[in-house]
Amino acid sequence: MRLGVLDVGSNTVHLLVVDAHPGAHPLPANSTRRLLRLAEHLTPEGAIDTAGVDALTDAVAAAAAAAEDAGVTEMLAFATSAVREAVNGEDVLDHVERATGVRLQVLPGTAEADLTFLAVRRWFGWSAGRLLVLDIGGGSLEVAAGLDEAPDVSFSLPLGAGRLTRDRLAGDPPSPEAVRDVRRSVRQQVAARVRDVTRAGTPDRVVVTSKTFRSLARLTGAAPAEEGPAVRRVLRRDDLAPWVPKLAGMTFRQRAELPGVSVERAPQVLAGALVAEAAFELLGVEEALVCPWALREGVILRRLDAITASGSGSGAGAVDGAHGGVGKGN
Repeated sequence: MRLGVLDVGSNTVHLLVVDAHPGAHPLPANSTRRLLRLAEHLTPEGAIDTAGVDALTDAVAAAAAAAEDAGVTEMLAFATSAVREAVNGEDVLDHVERATGVRLQVLPGTAEADLTFLAVRRWFGWSAGRLLVLDIGGGSLEVAAGLDEAPDVSFSLPLGAGRLTRDRLAGDPPSPEAVRDVRRSVRQQVAARVRDVTRAGTPDRVVVTSKTFRSLARLTGAAPAEEGPAVRRVLRRDDLAPWVPKLAGMTFRQRAELPGVSVERAPQVLAGALVAEAAFELLGVEEALVCPWALREGVILRRLDAITASGSGSGAGAVDGAHGGVGKGN
């Protein structure tokens, strides 16, 4: 079957089209993305403004058309923190559905962590042992740890690279005072959850996922994307640490000239580095492997599991995480 996964995040709207069957490796067929920066369309009251709703609607409509052109037979459409936290989120979802026919399902932060953990577990397999998985998104940091396919502990913190940049790191570059304040705040929030992670046991392997961590790994010497997803990539704490003050003193333009840092990601790579540094230090992580699979793949895998459990593709309309689900987009 050809599945489409539509991911509405804080920064982008990303459509991933895969050929997927129960028991088989999902094969990417097509991928399109549109830069949206939905979080920048939040009003002081916490609502998505009219321009943001219109931009989101246009992006979802374009993605639905691309999915149809690609022969997608089922679309799994979801939104994360930007819509989840908007005070008018339900109204926005209703508007998008009326205009496009696509109903976005809002994922709780714990479901994001659970589904990402599932993707990492399937990528590395049972031989990886006990896992600790970290994922820095635009709006939040997801953490999950455990021995099985469902983590023993999972949680989400409002420490996304886009959020921190927008709310706390104004300036190009930001002031040293702002950087110190963000570093202190990030460390306090991560430190408050360290005990939850340690209760899950000492990890045999630490894994990081998603664009921010991939950018940081490339910046510190990991192989470029052109070498393929199966290449072993590692992010080491000692390699990351010197880059934090360097990034803090660079302009956006200077950051965009670094390996692994795109123009669109340049403003928020500093915030991502601050979060990664704090998480590594406080959780006792010396190095982490970079996994090419993350939330979107977790959604696909959960849907395939549902098909297997039901014995057919019909009547299995939900892709259920441990704390929430993603339903069919249309």
